[in-house]
Amino acid sequence: MTSDTGSTLSTGLREVLDGRWAATRDIVRRHIEDEHLVPLDGLSLAEYRERMLGLMAAMVPLGFPAQGFPSADGPGDPGAAVTAIETLGYGDLSLMVKAGVQWGLFGGAIENLGTQRHHDEYRQRLIDLEVLGCFAMTETGHGSNVQALETTATYLPESGEFEIHSPTPSSRKDYIGGAAVHARYAAVFAQLITGGPGEEPAGRGVHCFVVPLRDDEGADLPGVTTSDCGDKGGLPGVDNGRILFDHVRVPRTALLNRYADVDADGTYSSPIESDNRRFFTMLGTLIRGRVTVGASGGAAGRLALTLAVKYALRRRQFAGPGDDGELLLLDYRAHQRRLLPLVARAYAFALAQNEVTEELYELQVRPADEADPDAVRRLEAKAAAIKAGHTSLASTAAIEARTACGGAGYMAENRLPLIRDDLDVFTTFEGDNLVLTQLAAKQLLTDYAADIDHLDAAGWVRFVASMARDVALEKTGARQLVQTVRDDSDEAPEDSDLSHYSAQLALFTGREDHLVRTAAARLRRASDDDTDAFEVFTSTQDHLIKAGSAHIERIALESMQAALAGLPKDSPARDTLETVRDLFVYSALEADLGWFLMHRFVSVERAKAIRRGVNDLCARLRPVAGDLVDAFGVPAVALDVPMLTSDAATAP
Repeated sequence: MTSDTGSTLSTGLREVLDGRWAATRDIVRRHIEDEHLVPLDGLSLAEYRERMLGLMAAMVPLGFPAQGFPSADGPGDPGAAVTAIETLGYGDLSLMVKAGVQWGLFGGAIENLGTQRHHDEYRQRLIDLEVLGCFAMTETGHGSNVQALETTATYLPESGEFEIHSPTPSSRKDYIGGAAVHARYAAVFAQLITGGPGEEPAGRGVHCFVVPLRDDEGADLPGVTTSDCGDKGGLPGVDNGRILFDHVRVPRTALLNRYADVDADGTYSSPIESDNRRFFTMLGTLIRGRVTVGASGGAAGRLALTLAVKYALRRRQFAGPGDDGELLLLDYRAHQRRLLPLVARAYAFALAQNEVTEELYELQVRPADEADPDAVRRLEAKAAAIKAGHTSLASTAAIEARTACGGAGYMAENRLPLIRDDLDVFTTFEGDNLVLTQLAAKQLLTDYAADIDHLDAAGWVRFVASMARDVALEKTGARQLVQTVRDDSDEAPEDSDLSHYSAQLALFTGREDHLVRTAAARLRRASDDDTDAFEVFTSTQDHLIKAGSAHIERIALESMQAALAGLPKDSPARDTLETVRDLFVYSALEADLGWFLMHRFVSVERAKAIRRGVNDLCARLRPVAGDLVDAFGVPAVALDVPMLTSDAATAP
């Protein structure tokens, strides 16, 4: 494989990666160039924050903020809105987060949880930044456990108001983007307490309210206390802050009442009877934030890899035997192994992210009453899985890219330390990645239970017998999904059945299926009378995370194959993308060889061939490494760093 096709190859690959909203990506790329929108070092917090607010205002005329909302002309284009903010990951992640909080989270709460009166009052003004808001969900004491939030919203029928209150120190809203300086309003999640005539006021679960925070001069309103989180490990342009409420009164109309309402006399009503179902329905409408975080984090990870690969294509170190000049870093196998499997994985998750964005678009352009609950549930689980996988990859890529560039990678002027720091929190917000991986596994178990729930007694006997047989076969080494693959230790990847998609999918699906079945078997013990259900769950948690991780990799593989299937056979990009897919598979198998060997899915000889296969595939992709990262479409201004432009960066 050579790079003779040069820009033709990178252009073809970019078309695949850019997907449905390629035009949107190009507009944002130009915006990054025009505004010199890159991470900066040396600004004070106040200067950086004001810079981000100004850059956010410059985005309004581009139209993407408005595309995230319905209008009189139609349902908008949520896919373009997500893609625009994703592409900001090639610029400065502080701007991506500021934009995501304003239009995605604060605006999304008003749009998706509110009704027409809220849309009329806030929609256009928040799009135009006349109303600056924040998303006040997370509390000091409860983090991801939203159902257990302590902030209260008690309805007072005598005045027709809600009283928003922080009853304990742990109920303080914490880490809230925009709360330190800029936000004038907050979408506040709180426990609603109300009772109709003759009823004792009772808790109705978590609901969302629009609460003013500051006056026009930026001073806290009576009863509101905001504070600044100050310096953080990254994202200096985001003014994260804390909020406490001391019996703050807001009108009854402050309740975002799409899914529940309170009458003037305190009577509570909801079209969804189940408290749990109502809660998860409300959170499900806010899925766009999670999709955007995964997408933009992935873009920043691709930026880091681009910087590292391009540096490895110009930095020379040590002469080879009999050579006069020094070798390029990327000529070393260890360096290829360090970067190219991550590039392959970045392709897989970028394509999976495109699928999630398209599914989100198809769901959100339909009227709300036409949404299929099962489709919503599946998208929530897939978005959680891809967010976890994509941001974990991005964080790893940023760390490896930084260290792969040695001393140059440590210099702020080359941006890799700034990218790494900004990306770090992406594994935490919009759902901690371990929690989201468990969520994906729980959805698999739900689907698994649904599949076997209809079995009659005879079916159950066959199912249990099959499980027992599978386990016994694994113990004897007879059950090997790759037995059809020759155990010829000299076999090259292109001659191996493991380079066939069907064999790759069989391995990934077989691992996932085994993990789900055995996790279900372990969790089933929780129903025994003499068993501590919590202990069973805790002891199975690592198993659930493993199942979720296997599921995530399988989704990514299927996304790559779907993209390949859409390419003409004579496409210059097809052969390269197949090799990238194979490297993604081989490197994933290598990373989990212990499991595959332990469960007899591969033989020892096959394991050795997989390790050699990673080497061979890296060697095949080495000549086109520059094309692979050029296809990411990182704007030139983001690559304008001394280690890529200075002659001093290379040895003579």
